[in-house]
Amino acid sequence: MPILRLLLLLSLVLSFTSTAPAAPESLVSLPSCTLIPTNWGDGDSFRIRTKDGKEHTVRLYGADCLEWHVNDEADARRLREQRQYFGISRTGNSPEASIAAAKNLGKAAADRTNALLAKPFTVHTAFTSALGDGRHPRVYAFITLADGRDLAAVLVSEGLARAFGVYRQPHDGRSRDEYREGLRDVELLAARHNRGIWALTNWDSLTEERRTQRADDADLNLASSPKSSSKSSTPLAINPNSASRDELLKLPGVGEATANRIIERRPFQNANDLTRVPGIGPKTLEKLRPHLSFPPSSTPPPKTR
Repeated sequence: MPILRLLLLLSLVLSFTSTAPAAPESLVSLPSCTLIPTNWGDGDSFRIRTKDGKEHTVRLYGADCLEWHVNDEADARRLREQRQYFGISRTGNSPEASIAAAKNLGKAAADRTNALLAKPFTVHTAFTSALGDGRHPRVYAFITLADGRDLAAVLVSEGLARAFGVYRQPHDGRSRDEYREGLRDVELLAARHNRGIWALTNWDSLTEERRTQRADDADLNLASSPKSSSKSSTPLAINPNSASRDELLKLPGVGEATANRIIERRPFQNANDLTRVPGIGPKTLEKLRPHLSFPPSSTPPPKTR
């Protein structure tokens, strides 16, 4: 009997470990990094060189600067959503004036990042892929400046970025949620003191602009959702373990916040694992299921080094 109990216990342990989500890979700290100037970098994505001469393009955890390189429809939609988030889509009394102001603020964020990274800094990364729009392969990272400050927190505190994006547990021992909430608190102070982008916010129309943005997202998701019941349509086949943010946005009912949460909680063994993502319940999962693909080699997702 004791042997049978032992075998039963062992089988339960093996079953649990085979289905439990993989723990995130540990962060690696790369000191004495330097910035590589480019003509496409912005405040939250840029090229760096490590002390030993290796080059990486990094995307900050937790901070989202305004787009100022708008190259396609996805970039344009993203800039519109950012303008509505900050309540500046009516700045200058015309869309053209609002867009121009937003792009200028996006460039200001890029210039500020360049200045802050003029001295050697430390990159903390697990080399998790941050494909973004697919033009520049990137890895997510935290950046500790030469003076010890966190780059994302500085950009948010100066009103040059919003506390938005993909999060994970940082290198300083805080939890992912603590880091997220800390950035949100900093954002609130920036808004309170009208810093950076917030100086242009129309507070009387902010709630309406954000409501419009949510409605726009819902309409876009409805319009782009494949009709799985139609014989002429081909369901999407998106691998949630390796898809870029823009690819995930093609899924029915997935907006940018949900796409970021999917990226945060990779890898997934199967479709049912997506219920770990806040905002994806049983009904949403059933809409997603026909459009998901899990190739055998996709779990865990590859790391870009």
